[in-house]
Amino acid sequence: MTTTTDLPDLQETTYDIGGRKIFAAETGEGPAVLLLHGGGPGASGVSNYHRNIAALAQQYRVIVPDLPGYGRSTKGIDRADPFGFLADGIRGLLDQLGLEKAHLVGNSYGGSAALRLALDTPDRVDRMLLMGPGGIGTTRSLPTPGLNSLLNYYTGDGPSRLKLEKFIRNYLVFNAADVPTAAIDERYEASIDPEVVASPPLRRPSGPNALRTLIKMDFTRDRRLARLPVPTLVLWGAKDKVNRPSGGRMLAERMPDCDLYVVANTGHWVQFERAELFNRVCADFLADRR
Repeated sequence: MTTTTDLPDLQETTYDIGGRKIFAAETGEGPAVLLLHGGGPGASGVSNYHRNIAALAQQYRVIVPDLPGYGRSTKGIDRADPFGFLADGIRGLLDQLGLEKAHLVGNSYGGSAALRLALDTPDRVDRMLLMGPGGIGTTRSLPTPGLNSLLNYYTGDGPSRLKLEKFIRNYLVFNAADVPTAAIDERYEASIDPEVVASPPLRRPSGPNALRTLIKMDFTRDRRLARLPVPTLVLWGAKDKVNRPSGGRMLAERMPDCDLYVVANTGHWVQFERAELFNRVCADFLADRR
């Protein structure tokens, strides 16, 4: 994708949050917006949102962290409650930044973190935009082929560039040609960081409490969803092969203030594949220009 060196206006800071490090890049002025990236191998904040940061920074203070377990943040997460662990980390980041409240934008795993943070502490979230978030009806059907490909990356014969390219080109996006070879190379190198290989941040729950963990990770089983007051917009690629687009309808039907926008000819990565549309819709929604 790109690195922070390609965006010279970004201020880079590493925050100490409960003894763990969270890296964040920041640019722009205005209401604070946190962009939370997805959980694919080699993911990081700036690489996932490099087509969006500059556009949003024209109106907002854009803060782009590396989620716990990824990028330049401390590796390893709580396997018993991964979404809660991510939410706690981002809430701690808000505290470090002196923000009582902020907008949250989350893709996939980052969408799960945003939604869990909003459910636990809705007073900390102004408006929320989710793109194909994880944890929507996941205990009600078998995993998709795309999600299986993602979860199998570190299993079997271990990570490889071929496995990563297959996941990205076959499952992550609708048009495989949209992703440059250099982007796959960059993500592969990040995915084989020894600390990440030793403790992959995204993998199947296992052990005697696996079912309990899975249920905890399915937001459609959380009764608080029906009472969540945070204005929410869900964007979901109609051709998403990682998280089923039907998850968008589940959220729209359960949440009291949730709009749904299904994006045609788009996969799991709306902010990358349809960047101009995403940037416009995101800026308007966060400003309450619906």
